[in-house]
Amino acid sequence: MSNISGDGTLTPGEFRVAAFAFAERWKSSVSAFPPWSWLSPPKHPWLSNEVDGYLALENVCLLDSSEENHAGCCTDLEDPHCCGDDEPIDDATLVQSRRDDFRYYDFHVIYDSSYRVPVLYFRAYSGDGRTLLLSEFEGDLPADSSEALVKSKWTFITQEEHPYLNRPWYKLHPCGTSECMKLLFQSDTSIRATSGAAELYLLSWFSVVGRMVGLSIPYQMMKCENDT
Repeated sequence: MSNISGDGTLTPGEFRVAAFAFAERWKSSVSAFPPWSWLSPPKHPWLSNEVDGYLALENVCLLDSSEENHAGCCTDLEDPHCCGDDEPIDDATLVQSRRDDFRYYDFHVIYDSSYRVPVLYFRAYSGDGRTLLLSEFEGDLPADSSEALVKSKWTFITQEEHPYLNRPWYKLHPCGTSECMKLLFQSDTSIRATSGAAELYLLSWFSVVGRMVGLSIPYQMMKCENDT
């Protein structure tokens, strides 16, 4: 594919290619973690048909690092995705069973046609399925994100209707995304000029955005990027 533009944005086609590449790299490089899926919702006349779907990572349990057990492993749930002591761990894992004392998250990466960048939508819910308010789960967020919430809660994280599900979800506001990505790619012009620049765009973007909600890029995935 052609190299991306220098303004820090993606076209709808580049987003779709980048999304599939990101999901495949996540799956192939970190098999111990839950996969991202590309969801293609029914077409609606009021939605733009530029992009026919979005990335989804659902039923994720985020554990505080102060838990007695390994961060990211929901023990006693017989979860095949929970990693053992000999495998790398992260702050997130997929759980097959529910516990009322855990909080669960769904993450969706959706293309914003106005800003022309990916946007991270997410929601939190309890083990019994009750949707949680921001005030109920903001303690799960990393310290930097908690500080940002105090300073600018409704510009950092906003609650809006999900573009495809027509239900209120939270999202990380995309207003500074293109400028951030522009600076990132300007610092290494060789990346922007490569044929796989769009794929690297989404990986680089998520390495920043994911940390804001406690979902970091696994080490193996970043190593895969450095080896390319």
